[in-house]
Amino acid sequence: MPVSTTFSVCGLQTKIIRQGDDLATILLEAAARSACGAVQDGDVIVIAESAIATAEGREIHLAGVVPSARAEELGGKYDMDPRLVEVVIRESDAVVGGITGFLLTMKNGTLLPNAGVDCSNTPVDCALPLPEDPDQSADRLRREVLRRTKKKIGVIVADSRTHAMRLGCCGVAIACAGIPSVVDERGRTDLFGKELKVTRRAVADCIASAAELVMGEADESVPAALVRGVGLPMEDVCGVATIDAAECLFMGVALNADPSVLHSKDKPGRS
Repeated sequence: MPVSTTFSVCGLQTKIIRQGDDLATILLEAAARSACGAVQDGDVIVIAESAIATAEGREIHLAGVVPSARAEELGGKYDMDPRLVEVVIRESDAVVGGITGFLLTMKNGTLLPNAGVDCSNTPVDCALPLPEDPDQSADRLRREVLRRTKKKIGVIVADSRTHAMRLGCCGVAIACAGIPSVVDERGRTDLFGKELKVTRRAVADCIASAAELVMGEADESVPAALVRGVGLPMEDVCGVATIDAAECLFMGVALNADPSVLHSKDKPGRS
């Protein structure tokens, strides 16, 4: 993958997104006002999953949610609103466990807190699940921009996620269209001529994280970013590459580890 020397990221400030909004129009107008200017071939638009979900009418009013017995049980166990727990259960493929305030769930082949259901940047007493089909949403937006501007771009739907044993969150691509989500570097050589055997770069996740630096998490009203200079091929592709749980280092080791090791105050190998 070539490295660009003119990489830039521009936040796209918009009005508050509402159900039914035309996101293509909103984002193209925001791009024209931004420091990057109108979209160009090779650009990537990164948009928050909450903006997509809101425009698609995914918002849920908790007042109308009746929690099940299981939701009541989990809500009590993890100090959560049982109505929110009920929404999380409905959105999850499986509930693995939890900590105070969060359930750890499986959804669409990945582990994530609360099945991606969020209550930030939503009206009071509302919850916002992830888009119904994020890849389809990304591809639809990409095709609409192409139709209107004749520009070949990529679209990434981003979410904020935590990572194992790290404090804080960063951007992760939950959907990707128009560009590959992963670039295979195997077969290349490093600085000392050694062949790379396993390296595959999660470029969509890297772009999502870069975009989140300008998008923010609070009241910035910047639900998207225009990323220029990524040097990726623009292709008619859609989807984010994932692996089976059995191939995942964290899933394969941490979930089967000796609890005494996980809770040790000493680092492994220290005498």
